[in-house]
Amino acid sequence: MRTKNAPPTPLLALLACLLLPGVALAAQPAGDGDKGMELQRPAGKLANDPARAEEFMDWGLGMFVHWSLDSQLGSVISHSMVGASDEYLDRFVNELPKTFNPKRYDPDSWMEIAKLAGVKYMVFTTKHHSGFCMWDTKTTDFGIMNTPYGKDVVRDYVDACRRHGIKVGFYFSPEDFWFLRHSGEVVRRVGGTGRERKALLAYDKQQLDELFGGYGEIDVVFFDGAQKEALAQYIHKLQPRCLVTRGEMETPEQKLPDEPLPGPWESCFTLGTQWQFKPTNEDYKTGGQLIKMLIETRAKGGNLLLNVGPEPSGVIPFEQERVFRELALWMFINDESITGVRPCPVIGEQGGDIYYTQSKDGKSVYAFLNAFTGKNAWKRGTRKEVTLKSLRATPDTRVSVLGQSSKVLEYKPDVDPESRYRQTDAGLEVSVMRAQRIYNNSGWPNTVVVKLENVEFAGE
Repeated sequence: MRTKNAPPTPLLALLACLLLPGVALAAQPAGDGDKGMELQRPAGKLANDPARAEEFMDWGLGMFVHWSLDSQLGSVISHSMVGASDEYLDRFVNELPKTFNPKRYDPDSWMEIAKLAGVKYMVFTTKHHSGFCMWDTKTTDFGIMNTPYGKDVVRDYVDACRRHGIKVGFYFSPEDFWFLRHSGEVVRRVGGTGRERKALLAYDKQQLDELFGGYGEIDVVFFDGAQKEALAQYIHKLQPRCLVTRGEMETPEQKLPDEPLPGPWESCFTLGTQWQFKPTNEDYKTGGQLIKMLIETRAKGGNLLLNVGPEPSGVIPFEQERVFRELALWMFINDESITGVRPCPVIGEQGGDIYYTQSKDGKSVYAFLNAFTGKNAWKRGTRKEVTLKSLRATPDTRVSVLGQSSKVLEYKPDVDPESRYRQTDAGLEVSVMRAQRIYNNSGWPNTVVVKLENVEFAGE
């Protein structure tokens, strides 16, 4: 185990070279002072591979993981360093690594929850803004190898993703508070001199060389902070098949767009109010809320990236696992309406009571009946009639409820649960029964999905 957090020799040499007047990195023009650390995009910039971007749209659901050494405090990840006293910063950098020992870290257990919930890709915080590295790096001593744990967390995470068939994603912060402090700069989100910005960019590239040169093919990278566009270009050269999300595509945070965004996009959300583990005073979303967020995201053509914040021990908190398992039950039934689908000409109807997705070949449309959820939970054995104003039947139309056969209702052999439909001037009227027993009682508070094969949208 390393014993101190002074800059390693390679970093000292890098700083000495890059902070000298007149010394700069070739082909890396600095942005103006008003833009902080953002750099201009190079002429003829590279972009995500279109085939990979199309594949990304299939995935639908991802799991974000925010985890670093300050999870021990239950604080916001990294940001407590901005505006902090020298004493606080010294203790953060020198004391927290000595007690960070996630003995219960088991990425396979993360993957088991994720896979059951229909997650197709993961994104893990290799380095957040604090600068603490969760892999075996030669660029700094401020990392996981200088803790009692002393093992490469990223290596085990990557291996577990591949064992479970989940796409590998890295989160990487171009901003680095440890670097700023050891460069004699004030710790802040953006700023510093032009020469310091160039030194940080070179430092980030050294770290990306390690991450993208030592862990095989990486599927996704999420850059968070200034200079992400310049680093996106660097990744396109290192690994052309790697998809850059933030830094290359629209990535709304803690919100969904009112209308579909152009091209592939991804929205990320916390389960509670904080990205990292918060031991008290947390207010978690319900599983039903996650389901509705996922439905709306997919209806608008985006991917949903849901965050978990492991405890300092490495275990996902029970409260977070619980809501993911409710999502898992729903996805176990309705995965085909979420994965590998595309948005429809009409997003939905009735102010969100109904949303639509469709299969890529357009042969199947999925109607999400959000109106019968929560307090209006759809009781088993009851029939609902819904008019889908945007749809028209064809001679080959078929209607069914995902997850159930519609051939039998438990304990009631005389009841016919078959799905029916008829075309009216107002639209396609479907009559469907919720016949499957999902919970022990008769209620099911989450969205029922109706599959409609060989239908047309009005006006097509």
